[in-house]
Amino acid sequence: MTQKKISVPPEKQLLYEQMLASVEGIEAKSNFGSGYTAMNGNMYTMISKHGVVGIRLPESERAAFIERFQTELFRGDPSWPPAKELVAVPDALLEDIDTLRPYVESSYRYAQTLKPKPTKRK
Repeated sequence: MTQKKISVPPEKQLLYEQMLASVEGIEAKSNFGSGYTAMNGNMYTMISKHGVVGIRLPESERAAFIERFQTELFRGDPSWPPAKELVAVPDALLEDIDTLRPYVESSYRYAQTLKPKPTKRK
């Protein structure tokens, strides 16, 4: 199987892959040069071509994450509007898998509760 081209800084891509590998059952995907995870058409983690990592958290955890880690809502590109449910993972936290893992697990569980998006395939 041919691996898709990723245009993410290699050191950030490695950290993103380690983050995903820390939670059993997560399957990485890629599109348009960056990586992501999705369940039933709902994206729940992603890394932008700029190396910014975002994780989708339920509303009850989002504000606490932002406050605890001094971060903000995810913007994959500085010109993009902030994502509604994804938070930006600070670089230092991306290197601390033990602290980050519970949030990735929560994101995975949250994605399982989301309504499947309709497919466009026939």
